[in-house]
Amino acid sequence: MPCSLSLKVSGLRAMSLVLLGLLTTASAAADTYTESPGSAGNGSFTIGPNYSIDPDLTDKGNPKGKSFEFTMRLADSKIFRGDDTTLEPDKKPVHIERKIFVYIPAAYKDGTKAPVLVTHDGPSQLNLVRNALDNLTISTNPDRKLPAFIVIAVENGGNDGKNSERGLEYDTMSDRFARFINDEVFTAVLNDPKIKQAYPHMAITSNPWGRATMGCSSGGAAALTMGWFRPDLFRRIIAYSGTFVDQQDDDAPEEAKFPFGAWEYHSSMKLILNSEKKPLRIFTHVSENDLRSKDPENTQHNWIMAGKRTDAALEEKGYNHRFVFSLATGHCDGKVFEQTLADTLVWVWRGYHE
Repeated sequence: MPCSLSLKVSGLRAMSLVLLGLLTTASAAADTYTESPGSAGNGSFTIGPNYSIDPDLTDKGNPKGKSFEFTMRLADSKIFRGDDTTLEPDKKPVHIERKIFVYIPAAYKDGTKAPVLVTHDGPSQLNLVRNALDNLTISTNPDRKLPAFIVIAVENGGNDGKNSERGLEYDTMSDRFARFINDEVFTAVLNDPKIKQAYPHMAITSNPWGRATMGCSSGGAAALTMGWFRPDLFRRIIAYSGTFVDQQDDDAPEEAKFPFGAWEYHSSMKLILNSEKKPLRIFTHVSENDLRSKDPENTQHNWIMAGKRTDAALEEKGYNHRFVFSLATGHCDGKVFEQTLADTLVWVWRGYHE
């Protein structure tokens, strides 16, 4: 073997050993980490029909953090390049690049391993989350306090539903999107020049209990799927109006194992009930007037039924779970976010410590 090739092989082996060591260390850290969140806030709740914004989601004039924005080209990705065979770009165009929005709260101290919240369809509810952080990271009430997590709002790859890039990313029953966030988005955030200049020693915790994910509609399904398939990476889940219905692409290879997509979480397959309980903390929601198929026989496209059945399955399995049913509201209704998001964030982060 030529000397240069031998050195390359040796280098690859050494890198593999380093990565294995890092993964082993992260796994060991997760195994030794414990928290006692208790059961406060668990259960099913009905809200409405009247709504108002939670004051903790408004600008109270508290110290502000720093906001950043950059783009990632889909063609540079190893996971979602925008050329998947399931896509129909002529009918459902794919973005050339996606925007990434980052908010780092004033309470974060450079050099510490930051907890993180990944939100889908960025920037989505970033303004509300930012206000919650500004107000609740400095709260003196231990039952109404948030850790200084950074927020990474990730734009989807384009369009919606089957044969779309967004559908591929969010509705596919696999660990692909979790790997994309962990391997590519986190790396891009940490290497962004403006972020590095402002926070030269910033790091993201490897503790999966320090990693939350949030979305609405298919973004909500993606949040649960990230934790479901990779609880070693993400364990705190927020899903509003979750698309726990059959919206996975018909040509996706995952159809062989999960023929009805996210509907399988609560279908006759009973994925939640028949699987080993996972270390997850899960918030779900559905609205009284949420989406449903116009065909009454097509139950596998009924968001309301799917949301309630997912709640029932999580409850029966004994998960730390909070479910909200909102009266007189629609799909991903802004009134629901404005009234509940602060409570949701406090509940989902309950028990976390650095």
